Parts: sequence; C-alpha cells; structure tokens
Amino acid sequence: MSLLSTAIEPSSFREALGHYASGITVITSNLDDEPIGFTCQSFYSVSMSPPLVSFSVMSSSASYPKIRQAGRFAVNILSGDQIKISNQFARRGTDKWHGVEWQESPLGNPIIVGSLHWLDCEIHAEHTAGDHLIVIGEVKALNLQKAAATQPLLYFKGQYCNLAAYGVV
Repeated sequence: MSLLSTAIEPSSFREALGHYASGITVITSNLDDEPIGFTCQSFYSVSMSPPLVSFSVMSSSASYPKIRQAGRFAVNILSGDQIKISNQFARRGTDKWHGVEWQESPLGNPIIVGSLHWLDCEIHAEHTAGDHLIVIGEVKALNLQKAAATQPLLYFKGQYCNLAAYGVV
C-alpha cells in the first residue's frame, strides 16, 4: 500500500501543519498616517548577510497592498501576554488599532508596545506562491533590548500555548 495520495485534502494539510509550533507576529506599516497591521505566524529568517526576513500573506489580504505601497514594514514579535493583540489583528473589517498602544519605528512603522522584540524592514522582494505571497524584507533597524523572563506567544495544534506549561522557563 502506498503512502502517497494523488490529492491532499486542505483540512488534512492544515491539521498536519498545526503540529508545527510557531511564534506569532504582527506585521505593521503606516501609509498616509494610517497604521496598518495583521497577525502572521509564517515568519522566518532568510539571510544574515544581508539581514533578510520573510513572511507569507494571503493574496486576498486587505492589509498587504497598503504595506506594499508603503514599501516597508515592522515585525512585532508578540509576547505570551499578547493573545488579545494577536486575535485583534487577525480579524478582518474591524478597527484593529482600537486600544492598542504603539510608537513609531525609525522607518515610521508602528511598534506595538509590549512586544518581545521588533524588526524594521524595507520590502526587498515579493514572490507569488499558490494562494499566498512570500514577502522578503531587509532589516534596517531592530530592538536589542533584553526581554527579561517574558515568554513568546506560540501557536500549536490550533491554539495558543505557553512554554512555562511545559516546564521551559
């Protein structure tokens, strides 16, 4: 019996990928004095020299075309205390910035107060991949402050999880 099948069901694919724990970020930008942002768990480093990072976003995103137009973005790496922020920026058609404290980055992008770290980027490249876009950014500035004992916000098997619950401090 072969383990290969001819078609991968989307629900099975999603369930399989849910077994890969990922950090949660909010990708932000600012266009015409309007802050923009969305929750993103598909973020990763690409290159050390030059310093490049990448994220994937749905091609149908309402937020990303404005970020593309701005030509820059910040990656806000969320802390374990920011579940509400993650949920708020994951919603479509709402005021994602309601009640969110932020400050401006060196490139003019919104940095969400309370995030573990942030990276300030200029768009370096963009590639179409299925129903998503892969966006590569060149890091121009970053936060080097030490995050005390704060835990990252992680997502695993369809829910938020905490490293402390697994004895990791």
